[in-house]
Amino acid sequence: MTPNHQNIEKLIALCFEGNQSAQMQVYNRYYKAMYNTSIRIVKNSFEAEDIMQDSFLTAFTKLDSLKDIKTFGPWLKRIVVNNSIHHYRKSIKHQETALEDVLYKIEDESDGIESEQTYQNAKVQQVLTAMRGLKDNYRIALTLSLIEGYDNEEISEIMKINHGNCRTLISRAKDSLRKRLNEVLVN
Repeated sequence: MTPNHQNIEKLIALCFEGNQSAQMQVYNRYYKAMYNTSIRIVKNSFEAEDIMQDSFLTAFTKLDSLKDIKTFGPWLKRIVVNNSIHHYRKSIKHQETALEDVLYKIEDESDGIESEQTYQNAKVQQVLTAMRGLKDNYRIALTLSLIEGYDNEEISEIMKINHGNCRTLISRAKDSLRKRLNEVLVN
């Protein structure tokens, strides 16, 4: 065992006893590595510093949960990583967007958006018109599936048919709808 490892094990043993001088020596040995670990996650120097210090406090107060003194370094690093990730996730949730960063656009009626919307509405109307011309069971199955969002199992319960028949019915209804829409496009 190297003198450095032997020394750290003695320091950790002294930390178990609450020796503040030993805690300071352990801190001085690990703080740069733990700071670097934290800053890579949170990307803010001040926050990384706070997280690192909180992590050391946690480690020193929970030394009794350390199973093997030899694993102090990886154990401390895990505390820093967990605290950094927790802090990062918390900051993402509370991130605010500056008003200057938001682009506002007032659209006039002459741009292409309205005409695009009108075109889409016309397509939707064509589909709905074509659906109205289908046999009732096709129309109902497609309405439940495509418009209402029911899955095949729910549709089979609603229409009181078995699951296999439901899949076949929807497939045939889609084919029939495609044929009707193709006829509209050709004419």
